[in-house]
Amino acid sequence: MLNFEFYNPTRIIFGTDTIQRIHDFVPSDARVLMLYGGESARKNGTLDEVRTALGQREIQEFGGIEPNPSYETLMKAVELIREQKLDFLLAVGGGSVIDGTKFIAAAVNYAGDEWQILETHGAKITQALPFGSVLTLPATGSEMNSGGVVTRKSTQTKLAFGSSHVFPQFSVLDPNKTYSLPVRQLANGVVDAFIHVMEQYLTYSVNAQVQDRFAESLLQTLIEIAPKVVEESADYDTRANLMWTATMALNGLIGAGVPQDWSTHMIGHELTALHNIDHARTLAIVLPANMQVRRAQKRDKLLQYAERVWHIVDGDEEQRIDAAIARTRAFFEDLGLPTRLADYQLGAKDIDEVIKQLEAHKLTKLGEHQDISLDVSRRILEASL
Repeated sequence: MLNFEFYNPTRIIFGTDTIQRIHDFVPSDARVLMLYGGESARKNGTLDEVRTALGQREIQEFGGIEPNPSYETLMKAVELIREQKLDFLLAVGGGSVIDGTKFIAAAVNYAGDEWQILETHGAKITQALPFGSVLTLPATGSEMNSGGVVTRKSTQTKLAFGSSHVFPQFSVLDPNKTYSLPVRQLANGVVDAFIHVMEQYLTYSVNAQVQDRFAESLLQTLIEIAPKVVEESADYDTRANLMWTATMALNGLIGAGVPQDWSTHMIGHELTALHNIDHARTLAIVLPANMQVRRAQKRDKLLQYAERVWHIVDGDEEQRIDAAIARTRAFFEDLGLPTRLADYQLGAKDIDEVIKQLEAHKLTKLGEHQDISLDVSRRILEASL
């Protein structure tokens, strides 16, 4: 097991009717900006619940944070906070709203060009406004980690950032909030969480038995509940298990002391920025091809994954690896997420553009061994056609 330092200060408030608990964790004299995405949080009553929980505190609203939050929109919120001298942020939504809130919290008092926060992947963050979140879409784990991703529309640049200063102080997780979600978003959430785990698990062994078994249990849970999640009749416990699994997939625990990959995400980000494909759907395109192209580097873990997660024990080693990759692809497709670029009317001619973006963003050495060159990224994309 590798050396590691684990730190996670986020308080989780989980369960039915827990939004009212916000009152206990926001300072009584706070001047609050409530941030959200579209109008669904208003229509389903979540914003009203949050407002009631905040009681007599001063509250302002900022809506319209997009899926794949844009720098341009987030900077409008930064200016509003500065003008109104607001001092506490409350994100109400899924990962995009929470990611955007993290950037806003860091940008408000940043001395310099705020874009530097993203260009340096968060390295220049020294402080941030306090904030909490109310999770409405389980997927990204942003409610219990210190990272985020923001897109600059004007340059089609999607960059990740992270800092210990942007952990939420608290996050409310009420599985009842998933009842109004469309099937597409629920399916995306399952796949997003699944691939978050894979980025930390499917690398090479360092004899981290706890992390491996924990990761495998999360993958098995997602496989087990996925068919139920996408049914309208999904019960509370199914939704609760999805919500908690997605949180645990990216709160730092399974990634502590183990090598991590994240190349699927880096390549997927460029597909989202260029072609506006849902984040989880780009991951579903890239991961099976990534597994295939890099099967030699990941051989031992692929065999472990095949046996422990999919219970594949028949055939020789190559056949078992083939079967594990095929089962992974089928899992995504059964949830309604296509796994080929062609499914999005993209072909060989579009690969050059993705490679140019990876080069422009200095993403020329990816993966757990930093051996994914632009040529290897090209091979992964070609295997995704």
